[in-house]
Amino acid sequence: MKTVSRRLALWRSDLEGGVCAAPEEGASETRVRVVIEHRGERTEFESDLQQDVEWQFGGLTWPADLPPGTFVTVSWHPPHGEATIRTEPLEEPLRVDGVEYFCAYDPKVVTRDSRPDKSNRSQVLHAVRKLGRVFDDGSAVLTEELLAKRSGLGRGQKGAFLLKNAIDQLIREGFLTRVTGSVDSAGHPSYPPADRQAEADMVFYAPMVEPIPVESHRGEHWVTGFMRKLPRGAQPTQKQLDLYHRARQFSDIGPLKPGYTFVQKHHRNG
Repeated sequence: MKTVSRRLALWRSDLEGGVCAAPEEGASETRVRVVIEHRGERTEFESDLQQDVEWQFGGLTWPADLPPGTFVTVSWHPPHGEATIRTEPLEEPLRVDGVEYFCAYDPKVVTRDSRPDKSNRSQVLHAVRKLGRVFDDGSAVLTEELLAKRSGLGRGQKGAFLLKNAIDQLIREGFLTRVTGSVDSAGHPSYPPADRQAEADMVFYAPMVEPIPVESHRGEHWVTGFMRKLPRGAQPTQKQLDLYHRARQFSDIGPLKPGYTFVQKHHRNG
C-alpha cells in the first residue's frame, strides 16, 4: 500500500490529549512508530492506533510551542508501521490575538478554539468567536441579541450594563466593531446583509495579526502599530487616520490599504 497523507489543523483537545487524527486508509495497525518533525527537531514515539470518532495516533507529546489551529501534514506508510507528522514553518512568525504562531495555521480553528479567562471582556469575545459565523480569514459575526443571551454576564439591567461595558472595551481595543447584518428564518447570520433577510445589529470580530518582533518575549510587551482588517464596507475613523499619518513620520509603515485601519502602539499583558 502506498503512503497516504492528510493535512489537518490541531485542536486544543488534540494537543492536551496527545493525539492526532490518522488517515483512514490502512487503519489496521495497532502499534505505530510516529515521528514529529517541528522546526528542525525530530521526536519519535511508539504510538497506539486507536479509534474514537475517527482513527487517531495516541501517546504523543506535542512540542510546547504548538498552539491550537496549527497545521500538520500526516504521512503514513502502513506496511512499514511508521507515520511522520510535519509542521510548516511560517516565513514570518505572527502573533494572533497575543498567541505566537511560528508555523502555518487555520484561522477558523484559531478563532473557534479559544479559551477565555474570567474577565467580562474575555467571556464576551469568547462568545462571539464560539457562537458567531466564522469566515475563512478567522473573522466572525454574531447578532447582539444572541450575544446578550449567551455572553454569560446575566440578564436584566445588570447583565445589560456589564455587556455594554465589555463590548465598549473590546471596540476600544480594536477587537470588535458594530455592524448591520441580516439573519435568515432560522436565525443564521449573514454579513454583509443578504437580500430579502431581516436586518440585525451585530458585532464583527477580526483577529489582531501582527509580526513578532525579534526582541519579542512572552508576558508583558509592547505591541507595535499595525494594520487591522475592517468589516466589509467600513472605513477607518478620522482619529485612526490621524494616528496612522503621525506614526508614518517616525517609522517605516506601509500604505493603508482599503478595508483596513491602523491600530496604534499599545501595551498588552500576555
